[in-house]
Amino acid sequence: MYGHVWVALGLLVTHPTWGTTALPVLARLHVRAKDVAGLPAADRPAFRTTHARAVELVRWAVSCLASWGKALWVVADGAYATAPFLTPVNALGVRVVSRLRKDAALWTEPGPRRPGPRGRRRISGDRRMSLAERAGQKGGWSTGTFDLYGKATVKRYKTFVATWRPAGGAIRVVRVDEPTGWRAYFCTDPAATVADILTRVAGRFTLEATFRDLKHVVGAGQQQVRRLPANVGAFHVCLWTFVMTEAWAWNATPDALVGHRATAPWDDAARRPSHADKRRGWRRELQGKEIRAALRPGMTEAEIQAAAERLLDLAA
Repeated sequence: MYGHVWVALGLLVTHPTWGTTALPVLARLHVRAKDVAGLPAADRPAFRTTHARAVELVRWAVSCLASWGKALWVVADGAYATAPFLTPVNALGVRVVSRLRKDAALWTEPGPRRPGPRGRRRISGDRRMSLAERAGQKGGWSTGTFDLYGKATVKRYKTFVATWRPAGGAIRVVRVDEPTGWRAYFCTDPAATVADILTRVAGRFTLEATFRDLKHVVGAGQQQVRRLPANVGAFHVCLWTFVMTEAWAWNATPDALVGHRATAPWDDAARRPSHADKRRGWRRELQGKEIRAALRPGMTEAEIQAAAERLLDLAA
């Protein structure tokens, strides 16, 4: 009814065995400006752009994590590599990593301040930089091995510091040579390393997989509700159900999660447990407790009949 455009915040955590996992914790439903007036007055929100809602989520994360004393990194889709998002997030002291357009208007760093009347320091140099030209140059490429997607991966790259007006100043740029062509990424902290940037870009892939599972496994966005608050509430129930399942499975044994693969010889037994595997394992444990509680010794005929009905309800 209200569309399915969500601006969501997920935390990237590292499991000691299965690698990077994304935990979705908060989301905001984006209603297009032309659709706001059509909502009931009681549910009608003030229109806010997706960038403004994303900044709201980052601000919330900063307030929650401030007491931890750790730097906050945000890995964003290329659609958020714009001034309306980067400017307020930079003001929060948050580092942002994202894709960089191949035609981005990059400039050199500003030179030293010249003697004379004081004024605001320039945020960019006076020479334009072309990503395409630099990518086409044969020299300047380096090769490194990085821990990406759970394994050591060799990447050929170029990196340099440039200034970019949407970011408000200097950024670290990394161009990576891929089989399908080169790609460019950036970080708003020019002191960031290539490993900092590439590992976080790779971690964002886990976030994409998480939202795929939210839709296809948990069923987020498929709820049939009438009012906007109910839509938001149902979506967050799906988010938190996902997180609770991942929390339950964090210390679970592999057999409790992938034991069912023995009946599916076409499956890869070594593949790390999917979220569907974890849901199945948790459901099996809960149903096992229900069955064992129902089948206690010394039951009367009436209790046996009641237990049979209970087991049928579980099976159905």
